[in-house]
Amino acid sequence: MADKIALTPKTHTAPPAKFSHGVRKGNILQVAGQVGFLPAVEGEPPTPAGPSLREQTLQTLANVQAILEEGGATWDDVMMIRVYLTDVDHFAEMNALYNEYFEQHLTTAPAARTTVYVGLPAGLLIEIDALAVLDH
Repeated sequence: MADKIALTPKTHTAPPAKFSHGVRKGNILQVAGQVGFLPAVEGEPPTPAGPSLREQTLQTLANVQAILEEGGATWDDVMMIRVYLTDVDHFAEMNALYNEYFEQHLTTAPAARTTVYVGLPAGLLIEIDALAVLDH
């Protein structure tokens, strides 16, 4: 049986609780919910990419991608994406950003997706997680 491997890219700080940013076991890789924090700077607290949904969405997707890459995956390996928004009024804008992003980052069929509305820490507008299945 394959070992379970925790994934924390250099761009990420240590999680604030006992969980991993991503976990790979065999050919399955689960990315934990990521938010729009800029790449980590040692000794400094996490900083959101900006106040806008656009800035946070693009940074959140980049953060998910960093974990996918750390685990040997790409967006083409992703089977399921879950998007968590804090405001129902952000849905249309997020969809437009999402579509624009994946037109540039996919060469295969898009992943399945669910979007739900949640509470996040102050200033954070979006969180995204992903499940990937690799060929190897």
